[in-house]
Amino acid sequence: MMCTSCSESVESALRMVDGVKNAVVGLALEEAKVHFDPNITDTCSIMKAIEDAGFGSELISSGNDVNKVHLKLEGVNSPEDMTIIQSSLESVEGVNNVEVDVLEKKVTITYDADLTGPRSLIHCIEEAGSNPKSYQASLHVPPRRREAEQQLETQMYRNQFFLSCLFSVPVFLFSMVLPMLSPYGDWLMYKIHNMLTVGMLLRWILCTPVQFIIGRRFYVGSYHALRRRSANMDVLVALGTNVAYFYSVYIAMKALALDNFEGEDFFETSSMMISFILLGKYLEVLARGKTSDALAKLTDLTPETAYLLSLDADGNAISEMEISTQLIQRNDILKIVPGAKVPVDGIVISGQSHVNESMITGEARPISKRLGDKVIGGTMNENGCLQVKATHVGSETALSQIVQLVEAAQLSRAPVQKLADQISKFFVPAVVIAAFLTWLGWFILGEFGLYPISWTPKGMDRFELALQFGISVLVVACPCALGLATPTAVMVATGKGATQGVLIKGGNALEKAHKVKTVVFDKTGTLTVGKPTVVSAVLFSNYSMEEFCTVATAAEANSEHPIAKSIVEHAKGFLNKFGSTEHVVEAKDFEVHTGAGVSGRVGDKMVLVGNKRLMREYNVQVGPEVEKFVSENEKLARTCVLVSIDGKVAGSFAVTDPVKPEAACVISYLHSMGISSIMVTGDNQKVGIDIDKVFAETDPMGKADRIKKLQMKGLTVTMVGDGINDSPALAAADVGMAIGAGTNVAIEAADIVLMKSNLEDVVTAIDLSRKTMSRIWLNYVWALGYNILGMPVAAGILFPFTGIRLPPWLACACMAASSVSVVCSSLLLQSYKKPLHFQNIKSA
Repeated sequence: MMCTSCSESVESALRMVDGVKNAVVGLALEEAKVHFDPNITDTCSIMKAIEDAGFGSELISSGNDVNKVHLKLEGVNSPEDMTIIQSSLESVEGVNNVEVDVLEKKVTITYDADLTGPRSLIHCIEEAGSNPKSYQASLHVPPRRREAEQQLETQMYRNQFFLSCLFSVPVFLFSMVLPMLSPYGDWLMYKIHNMLTVGMLLRWILCTPVQFIIGRRFYVGSYHALRRRSANMDVLVALGTNVAYFYSVYIAMKALALDNFEGEDFFETSSMMISFILLGKYLEVLARGKTSDALAKLTDLTPETAYLLSLDADGNAISEMEISTQLIQRNDILKIVPGAKVPVDGIVISGQSHVNESMITGEARPISKRLGDKVIGGTMNENGCLQVKATHVGSETALSQIVQLVEAAQLSRAPVQKLADQISKFFVPAVVIAAFLTWLGWFILGEFGLYPISWTPKGMDRFELALQFGISVLVVACPCALGLATPTAVMVATGKGATQGVLIKGGNALEKAHKVKTVVFDKTGTLTVGKPTVVSAVLFSNYSMEEFCTVATAAEANSEHPIAKSIVEHAKGFLNKFGSTEHVVEAKDFEVHTGAGVSGRVGDKMVLVGNKRLMREYNVQVGPEVEKFVSENEKLARTCVLVSIDGKVAGSFAVTDPVKPEAACVISYLHSMGISSIMVTGDNQKVGIDIDKVFAETDPMGKADRIKKLQMKGLTVTMVGDGINDSPALAAADVGMAIGAGTNVAIEAADIVLMKSNLEDVVTAIDLSRKTMSRIWLNYVWALGYNILGMPVAAGILFPFTGIRLPPWLACACMAASSVSVVCSSLLLQSYKKPLHFQNIKSA
C-alpha cells in the first residue's frame, strides 16, 4: 500500500465480502483486522478479495490460535512419516490444529494451554514412530513476522534503488554533466543518422529498463487502482514518467527521421524520477521501522531460557533443567535466580525477593515478593531466589496481552485521520487536472508569444518548457505523506505510552484525551490508597462488642468491597484478641446494595451494613448521637459504616483510607492545565485534599449520570476509577482511565489503563495525548506544506520573475522527501518525557 487511497481500497474490498462485519486497515502497519462470520466466509475468501483488489496478503492470525508452537522435525524421510506425525498430534487432547510443511520438515501446532503444552507435543512426536525416538522434534523459532517483512521490504527498495542508479546515473551524466565538459563530452554529440546522436541513443537504451522493468510496480499499482475506479500515487508516477519517456521517444524518432530537426529529450527526467521515488520509499521504510521500537523492546523483555524444576512429593527440588521459554507449560515450577528475568506469569511458591517491574508497569521501585505473590513475565528478579509456579504462558501472559493491546491501538484509526481520507478522495484527480492546466497555460502563452523566447532554456522549445512544468506539477504532489501523518504518530505515542506504564487502547482515546476539560475521580482505591483500616468502633445499643463484631463479620464476609474487607479483618482481630468462641453464622438472603452497603439475615436477625442512604431505604432511624458521630468522623475524612440490627442502628465503624501522596499534586497540576477535578463516590464527601466539587453517596449509575450531565454542558470528561462499581461511569465517559490494580471489569471498560496505579499517569496520559495531537497537526503542515508550496513553484509561478523552475526530477525528490519528513517528525515523539513538574518530584 502506497497511500491512504490504497488502504481505503482494501477496506472497501473487504467490506464487500459476504460475512465480513467490519474491517480496519492500517497504512503504517500494513495490516488489516477483519471481523467475520465463519459460517458465511473464511480467511481464504478474505485474502482473495485483497488480492483481487491488487494487493498481496499473508495470514497473520485466524483469531483462534491463542497458543502456537513451531517444531523442526528430524528422522522424517517420506510424506507417510509426516502423515503419521500429524495423526498422532491430532489425537492429543487439547490440540486444535496441526499444519505440516513436508518440504521444510516443520510442523505448526495450535493448542489449548489448559490441556497440553509444547513439551508434551514434542514427546508425542518422539513416541509416534515404530521405534522409540525414531522421530526427533526441536523448537523452531521463526523470525518475527514484522521484522522479517520489514527487512524484506527494506532490502527490496534498497536493491531496486541501486539497480535504478546503475542506469540512471549514466543517463544523468550523459544528459547534464558531460555535455558541459568540452571536449570530454563532445563524443556524445556524434550523429549516428540524421539528427540522432550517440548521447540520445545511449540515454534511450539506459532509460528503458528503468521505465519498464524497475518501474513495473508503478504500472501494476496504477492498473489495479484505475480498475477500482480510484487513483493513488502510482497513477501520478506512471503518468509523469510515461509522459516524459514517450515524448522523449517521439523526439528520438523524429531526430532519426529528419536531418534538420532540433529537440530536447527528457530521458533523464523519467529515470531520475523513478530513482528518487525508490530512494524516498527506502528511507521511509527505514524510518517507519523505528516507529515500533517501543513495541519491539517490550517483546524482547521475555528471556530466551528458564530453569525448570522437578519436585518430589514433599516439594523439594530433585532435578533442574534449562529449557527454552517457549517450552514452558502451565503449572511448571520454575527457578528464578537473582539477576534473571521472570519468563512467564506465575505465583511464588517458595523464596523471597524484590522484583523490578519498571519494564512492564513503569514503576521504578522494586516490589517485595514472597509466598503467594504474583510475578509478571519480563520483570527482573533482583536479590533473592524464587520458585514460581507458571499460571499464564504464551500469549496469555500480561506482557503478551500488553503487546496485543498496543498492536490493536496502533492499527486503530484516530478520528483526525478522516481529514487525510477526505483529501485523498479527490487529491490525485485534482493533481492531474492541475498538471494538465499548467501545461495548457504555458503552451498557450508560448503559442501566442506572451512571453519572450529568451525565457526558454537552451535546446528547449516552448512546448517542451510547458511539458516540463506539467510533469513537475504531476510528480511534486504526494498523497503518501498525508496518509502517514496520523498512523505513524499514533504508533509511536502508543508504544511510548506502554513503556511509561500508560496503555492507550486506540487512536480514538488518544485523540479525545487531548480535549479533556474535566477529570472525575472515584475515591476508594483511586484518590486513596485503597487499603482502608478501621480506626474505631462505637456501639449505640445494648449489644456487646462481641455480638456486634460477630454480626458485622457475618454480613460483610461475602462482600468484595475494600471497606467490607477491612471491617471483617478488624472484627475477626477483636474476636481473636479476646478469645471469643462465638460461632460466626453465615448470612442468609445476602444482598449487595451497590453504592450503599449490604443486607442479610444472621440467625434470626435482619442486619444492614452500609451508609445512611441504606438506612433510609429500610426506614431505619438515624438518631442525633449517630449523626454527631458520623459528622465528627467526616470532618476527619473518615467513612462511617453503620450497622443496623432488626431496624435499629446498633453501632458504627469509622474507617480511614489514606489519600495517595501524589493526589494533591496531580489535582493542582491538572488545574494548571486548565482541567477541573471532581470526586464522585459512594462514600462521604471528605477526602482530605482540595478538589473542585464532591458528589458523595452516589451509586454506580449515579456516577454515570453525573458524567452525562457534565457532557451535556459541552465538556469532554475523563473518569478515573478502579472497581466494578466504576465500570458504568468509565464506559459513559469520553475517556475512561482504569487504575491498573483495579478489577478486570474496570480495565475492560476503560480506554486507557494506568499500569502503575499512580495518579501521576492521569497527567501523563493527557499530556502525551496533547503532544501527539500537536505532532499530528505538524505532520499535516509538513505534508500539505510540500504540496501547497511545491505545486505553484513546480507550475512555474516564480519562473517569470526569478528564472527559478523546478525540473521534474527535482520535483520528484521533493515528493519523496515529504513522506520521509513526516515519519521522522513522528519519531520525535520517542523522546517524550512526562511533565517536568513530576520529574522534579521523582528526583527530589
